[in-house]
Amino acid sequence: MNSVDFLLTNKDITYEIRTEIKRLGRPIPDLIISKTDVGKSRNYSRNFNISVYDRFKWLCGCPKRNKLFCFICLVMGGNRSAWTQEGCVGKGRHKATV
Repeated sequence: MNSVDFLLTNKDITYEIRTEIKRLGRPIPDLIISKTDVGKSRNYSRNFNISVYDRFKWLCGCPKRNKLFCFICLVMGGNRSAWTQEGCVGKGRHKATV
């Protein structure tokens, strides 16, 4: 019930279901996300680090889509952005002060 797929496909969630989702907590799977950036003198490789969930309490992940989402925005029906629709894999900036 608290999966990203459930939250994306069920827009009309009752208060009771939202409360249960909050009780279950956000999904924090270990994702396989990596990116290589080209620098002036060498290439830099970045990989997803599961400790990012500790730093950003609003963040959740979807192993099926292999992307990150804003859990609070998904549960509460936040504004339509990459954090609530497509998910993010890179260094995105969340505009909400969560």
